Amino acid sequence: MNAGLKRKVVPMIEKQRARLLEILKKKAVLYGDFVLASGKTSSYYIDGRLVTLEPEGAYLTARLILDVLKDDSVDAVGGPTMGADPIVGATIAASYLAGRPLLGFIVRKAEKTHGTQKRIEGPLREGLRVAILEDVITSGNSVLEAIQEVERAGAKIVRVIPVVDRLKGARELLTSKGYAYTPLFTRRDLGIGEDNS
Repeated sequence: MNAGLKRKVVPMIEKQRARLLEILKKKAVLYGDFVLASGKTSSYYIDGRLVTLEPEGAYLTARLILDVLKDDSVDAVGGPTMGADPIVGATIAASYLAGRPLLGFIVRKAEKTHGTQKRIEGPLREGLRVAILEDVITSGNSVLEAIQEVERAGAKIVRVIPVVDRLKGARELLTSKGYAYTPLFTRRDLGIGEDNS
């Protein structure tokens, strides 16, 4: 091949990663004065559902998660409601299309007071190897609470995958407990600097 005609071949997954990052920057990052779940204030807010509840964002998120999990032996994916809800749905659908079907589950903040009164919805059962998903993670406390509930159900946590890590202690907390931790992006990838949150 003529040297002048050679082009750098970018793997599809890298193109998909770049596209998801572009969408997150454009649609999910909001600036202003926000109160976070922790009670702290922040000059920015990352609303992951503005991306994971639209078709392209949901698909790309699922593809990147499946790529992270390609070498892991995983039976199911799930996470805390409601940030994980659309991600879990997209990922299990994409896993079926990819020929590697995964089960899905959602962890409620508290047990239902009606019906089955379960805290975990879906076919999670003892012995399953699972990945915990989340849209945006800050301190990691709510994800750790969901993890503990999943472990009480007898499942084994293989990996924790947030779409965006705000870099406020989640990695340190979760890795100190022995969990493999792989965020798709951090706030720095989104071009967000430090703030007071």
